[in-house]
Amino acid sequence: MSALQILRKDLDDAFSGSGVAILVEGGELTITVPTRLLGEHMKRLRDDSRFQFSQLIDVCGVDYDLHPDRDQLPGRFCVVYHLLSTEFNVRLRVKCFCEDEMAPSVKSVTEIWSGANWFEREAFDLFGIVFEGHPDLRRILTDYGFVGHPLRKDFPLSGHVEMRYDPEKRKVIYQPVTIEPREIVPRVTREDTYGDV
Repeated sequence: MSALQILRKDLDDAFSGSGVAILVEGGELTITVPTRLLGEHMKRLRDDSRFQFSQLIDVCGVDYDLHPDRDQLPGRFCVVYHLLSTEFNVRLRVKCFCEDEMAPSVKSVTEIWSGANWFEREAFDLFGIVFEGHPDLRRILTDYGFVGHPLRKDFPLSGHVEMRYDPEKRKVIYQPVTIEPREIVPRVTREDTYGDV
């Protein structure tokens, strides 16, 4: 039995009846956990001797607004965690969908893995997902006065404001965007025999 199959069986045993969905896709294991049980399940994944996911590799946000299967998903915004068990040399992807589309939020996992701090700040900054209990949740990549969350699917491609240096005022100023939005469709020219073997 492979390490992935053992992990799948242990996850089935540990989380059966708790609303956790388990999926193996492309040789990777993904579990989807209910928002209300995120903290409890993450602690268990770290501390349970069958799992020992001692390292949090990444945390990111996802906006499924324009996804073709959007109506089949439990929510628009999702937080994805990538965990590593150095003890068993296995990885696990954990998904948690935000329940409220207008004010997306999940519990912070910084108390479980301190390395989640900047990852959660990035997801907050770019997607507007609030991590409840985060010790210092503020923007990390955009300017303090930035309006909106630039990786949301409904954020305009050109943004809301632009920044430029004003030589008269001798400082950087913000002004409304002067770029007119347009769609650019690339024209591809290929030979008739392109792709033939």
